[in-house]
Amino acid sequence: MDKNIGEQLNKAYEAYRQACMDRDHAVKELQQKTENYTQQIREQQEKIELQNSIIAKLKSQLAALNANR
Repeated sequence: MDKNIGEQLNKAYEAYRQACMDRDHAVKELQQKTENYTQQIREQQEKIELQNSIIAKLKSQLAALNANR
């Protein structure tokens, strides 16, 4: 009987250990994805700012052309 309890404890501990390793892996994967998405968002925001700047310059050029007419 004691051997059976020992085996059950070992199996339970191994299952717990595996669950902890799986959790740690999932946390690392989530952190990496979060960092990647944050970087992509930052890059997209920079592109939007650049495009807004270009649009503002084009609008001012258009306004100048229309004023000369």
